[in-house]
Amino acid sequence: MTSQSSLHYGSLPSTSSPPSSTAAFLSRARATTLSAYSTRRPWPQFFHLHSLSRPLSFGEATIRLKRNLAYFRVNYAMVILVILFLSLLWHPVSMIIFLIVSVAWLFLYFFRDQPLVIFHRQVDDRVVLGVLSVVTILSLVFTHVWLNVLVSLLIGAFLVCVHAAFRGTEDLYYDEGDGADNGMFSVVGSPTGVGYSRV
Repeated sequence: MTSQSSLHYGSLPSTSSPPSSTAAFLSRARATTLSAYSTRRPWPQFFHLHSLSRPLSFGEATIRLKRNLAYFRVNYAMVILVILFLSLLWHPVSMIIFLIVSVAWLFLYFFRDQPLVIFHRQVDDRVVLGVLSVVTILSLVFTHVWLNVLVSLLIGAFLVCVHAAFRGTEDLYYDEGDGADNGMFSVVGSPTGVGYSRV
């Protein structure tokens, strides 16, 4: 056999061109979004009425808050985003600007896995974070909906905290990497059986 025929042994010839950087970026963004969305917990579990109970102490409420925020983090983020979306329905121009700023956040900060390079210079992540924060604040101020957005975020945070404090954690099952405080808990030695101490 000639060396020419052995060059392609075991491989299929490629007929498609390599993906462009935009296509690769969009596929990474899609994979990241699907990965984050896949950690969403089922809504019937989130709204399970029999799991709602008044915490017996402030300590139990804070433990529930921490565990539920860790367990239902994607659900809580979706609740806050829906409340924010509903608050912007009567301000269509503000909603469009908010969507543009959100897309900028996604593409320039969250979905990036390589440093941002502008004019052959690498831009630090803190600079990107600062610029995007300033642009977000200015867009809220100039569209005159900053108070509307602030109130909707406060309402969303209040509802999330109330749900997290009143939803029991007895029926929540964590995966191995999901632990609320990255450790085991012991109920031995807790004063009323409701608090947990670190092992």
